[in-house]
Amino acid sequence: MNKFYIKLFILFILITNQSIAKENIMILKLKDGDVKIELFEDVAPNHVKRIKELANSGKYDNVVFHRVIDGFMAQTGDVKFGNSVSKEFDLRRAGMGGSDLPDLDQEFSSLPHDRGTLSMARSSDPNSANSQFFICFKPAPFLDRQYTVFGKVLEGMEFIDMIKRGDENNNGAVTDPDKIISFKSK
Repeated sequence: MNKFYIKLFILFILITNQSIAKENIMILKLKDGDVKIELFEDVAPNHVKRIKELANSGKYDNVVFHRVIDGFMAQTGDVKFGNSVSKEFDLRRAGMGGSDLPDLDQEFSSLPHDRGTLSMARSSDPNSANSQFFICFKPAPFLDRQYTVFGKVLEGMEFIDMIKRGDENNNGAVTDPDKIISFKSK
């Protein structure tokens, strides 16, 4: 009888861990394919909560990659000025907006900015992250412990690599930028 309860308990733990893990998997749809992303809720719980809230309510759908620097990163997430189907869309102002939600306090960690890392964009104030984020093309150790890492690409990095690059002489600003088709929990 005790063995039955132990097996039942182990089964419960396995099922619970799988459902928690699935909760933190997101699919980022791009023009070239789907990108599977894991969110690090245990490392940056408030940032992950914000990303999920905005993503699952459709706020990131049609938002452009307004700043893309070859060999560095692709930045997106300006849900105010960067949504290409919104009446407020303004490519010149994309990167200056955020959501209607309050800014987040930093959740810096020891996780490195490796290839495929997702991290929050912010102003010079460490507590100013809101909705914008970037995905690293290559390791960027100079950003470690200065920006909140909240996730990592698990599959589909080749599609991130295909995002249209910006003008190197204009801080990576992109004319006719690629956009997020959708960003949702799996």
